[in-house]
Amino acid sequence: MKMFLHLIQVGVGALIAFGSVGAAYSQTSPSGQPQKRSNLAAQSPPLKTIAATFEGEAASTPTKPVTIVRIVQTFGGSVQKVSAERAKKVPSLLAEAKKPRSETKPTIAQPSFEGAKIVEVFANEPQKASDSAVAQTPKPVTPPRSTPLPPSNPPASSPRTPATTTPTPGTPTPTPTTSKSDPTPAPAYLNSPANPLLFPTRPDEVRLAGTQLISLQQAIELSERNNRDLEVVRLQLESSRAALREAQATLYPTVGLQSSLNRSQSASGDISAKVQAQSPQSQLFGASSTNPPSTSLSGAIQLNYDIFTSGRNSAQRKAAERLVRAAELTVEQTREQLRLDTTTDYYNLQSANEQVRINQAAVINAQRSLSDTQAQERAGLGTRFDVLRSQVQLANAQQQLTNAIATQGINRRQLAVRLSLPESLNVSTSDPVQPAGTWGLPIEDTIVLAYKNRAELETQLVQREVSEQQRRAALAALGPTVSATASYNLLKSFEAPVKDVGNGYTLALQAQWNFFDGGAAQARAAQQERNKEIAESRFAQSRNNVRFQVEQAYTNLQANRANIDTTTTALGQAAEALRLARLRFQAGVGTQTDVINAETDLTRAEGNRVSAIIGYNLSLAQLQRAVSNIAAR
Repeated sequence: MKMFLHLIQVGVGALIAFGSVGAAYSQTSPSGQPQKRSNLAAQSPPLKTIAATFEGEAASTPTKPVTIVRIVQTFGGSVQKVSAERAKKVPSLLAEAKKPRSETKPTIAQPSFEGAKIVEVFANEPQKASDSAVAQTPKPVTPPRSTPLPPSNPPASSPRTPATTTPTPGTPTPTPTTSKSDPTPAPAYLNSPANPLLFPTRPDEVRLAGTQLISLQQAIELSERNNRDLEVVRLQLESSRAALREAQATLYPTVGLQSSLNRSQSASGDISAKVQAQSPQSQLFGASSTNPPSTSLSGAIQLNYDIFTSGRNSAQRKAAERLVRAAELTVEQTREQLRLDTTTDYYNLQSANEQVRINQAAVINAQRSLSDTQAQERAGLGTRFDVLRSQVQLANAQQQLTNAIATQGINRRQLAVRLSLPESLNVSTSDPVQPAGTWGLPIEDTIVLAYKNRAELETQLVQREVSEQQRRAALAALGPTVSATASYNLLKSFEAPVKDVGNGYTLALQAQWNFFDGGAAQARAAQQERNKEIAESRFAQSRNNVRFQVEQAYTNLQANRANIDTTTTALGQAAEALRLARLRFQAGVGTQTDVINAETDLTRAEGNRVSAIIGYNLSLAQLQRAVSNIAAR
């Protein structure tokens, strides 16, 4: 009879316990649908082991639960509601719950009270705002058997213990501010070869001999020093300046010098001499007639000057001047775009380095989960199915790590090509992954600043002026031209009877007017008129593009700044969730699926935080480019 009454009490306790758990898990979402355990965890109080309650940790926790339900799950599958006094009789369970994890072999907590697997506490009172996950620092997960590879770019703070300093909205300041990178100049051996026509012919000449860590500032310095695209536009600028000097030469007269040495004999004189020698008079008197050759030296100096060209020369000079300005603006555009491209490549490499580090941590977590499931399978508490799932999770993590390493190598070479480094050198990032600075200007002031500074807008205005001057030069072909010519001549004869020097000069004023050329000049002028209209249309298009670029970068900057706060909070919550999932699984009430999901969430949270920081820095760089990088100047 006593045994029967005892069984009834046990059954009633089980019903009460299931009712409490069911009430906790049957909470509905605002849409009226029952929430799953994973979703409910975000709204219900955090789950802690009873060890925290019994060992005094609950007393130090700000949260004060109103009702505490203690659940004991036995090997037979029954659940009992027990008192705190009875639960205190499980010292071995509490010791295992508080015992730090072994670094050599995972252990399964062995219950010592009626075959109990785990005792959990559900607090019914919600946490206060001060006890939210933002203020909680997640405990780092220690790998059991392996040591993570050192990250190629060690961050300032581990994502598993996120830093609390993040960009926050503040009062706009007159000028934007950015964080300064390493001011140390780049090493000289990172310069590109002096001979651009040099190319390797042996495999050892292209084999990578080492990797150089550089900062963002050093990368920008190297790009401006080595980049071939920037070198090309600089050479084009020198060519434009030479063309300007050619056009300015029309301001001066042209001076020419001519000289000749002549020795000649006239053919007609030779015939006349022969005829005269055969005449009767010459034969009678014995006279002879000769035709000797003559030698002379002549020289002349000539000066030509265009006095009036109907505005053709002045228009060509002004057009050449504006073309030089256009070339200068092209150099500026190329340099600013190169800074943005270099910054983008640098941040992409930073992101790739972080992805390698995150995936390395994911592999370590997967290895730890696999060792846990294998240990539980050996203890008879796990299944082969859980082991297989852990093996699949580890294989997926290893595949993602392999892909991340490949992406890292590609991004390294992309940055090396951008910097035109020597063939045998590779680069990596030395700056930590952290927000690069803040932007204090409102969007309206930023747009106006971009309109004032962007070289693309001035380029179209310069092209419009060039077309106008070329139109005037084309119409000048129909106008009159006036030119002056002056020359001075010298002649020296070496034959008798005159052996002296003669001189002379010429002054001339020439006028010319081609008043009809079949419409060719008008056609050239019409072409330049259309070019003016094209430049005006491109100016309007460039203005719209500049505004869109500013708005896009500004919006992305604000969004990524908020994402940094959100992902930092989510990272702490994901790390805490993984810790609890492991503790539940080791105790026997959690499932391997919970651990796998928690690991996936933690990896995703780390990746999201890195993406938010990199996205923030990229948006800041794009915003600086949108206003011509005034912060960098």
